[in-house]
Amino acid sequence: MEKIKTITKNLVPQETCMQPQTKTTQILSEQDETNKIIDFQECVEFLNKKGREIFGKSFLVHPEDYEVIFKILVYTIKDEKNARKHKIDLNKGILLSGPIGCGKTSLMRLINFVNPKNDKYMIKSCREVGYEFISQGYQVLHNYSYQSFKTVENIKVPKVWCFDDLGTENNLKYYGNECNLMAEILLSRYDLFVQKDMLTHLTTNLTAQEIENLYGNRVRSRMREMFNLISFDAGSKDKRV
Repeated sequence: MEKIKTITKNLVPQETCMQPQTKTTQILSEQDETNKIIDFQECVEFLNKKGREIFGKSFLVHPEDYEVIFKILVYTIKDEKNARKHKIDLNKGILLSGPIGCGKTSLMRLINFVNPKNDKYMIKSCREVGYEFISQGYQVLHNYSYQSFKTVENIKVPKVWCFDDLGTENNLKYYGNECNLMAEILLSRYDLFVQKDMLTHLTTNLTAQEIENLYGNRVRSRMREMFNLISFDAGSKDKRV
């Protein structure tokens, strides 16, 4: 826990920060010396270490992904200045998109270790949500929306869910009734986002047009309001190979 605090809270002066020379960090170097910036190199080292613990010794944070990682770190530690600079709204969730195998799920799992205890999100694959619907029916919609609250210091606060691999659940039937499950969950969570500041994160390899085709224009429109779009490069390689 102390290591995480060091990485996320110990911001260092620009002149002492040893960051990889990527497009993102070159932009950061334009800041004046009185500003504080993320010790990005230390963050990468932490993610590499934690990644090897979870995914195996061959895990590696690839330099071509640094810009994506930096933006998500800015969001996670609520760095308001860099959030404004990179057009990240700290009051929205994250929609992390990219090709199959580029590391979306792994990154969202790792970043969750950086979050303070009360800010951690739960990760559930959309395919698993689909299986729950087949066995439990429409109660699943409520489990992930209107009943998705927890108590923190005697106050009910919305649960933050990261739904992984949007698009893998397909339309499902319960007792013969077909349901576009994730569309209904997202529409309900949108209402709660507006009313109760309920945040949602998503990962997907779908394009914007594919999302509209699968879930409809109403869902796509609301997603623009609910999410910050952060994308891996379309040419990102499959890291599972």
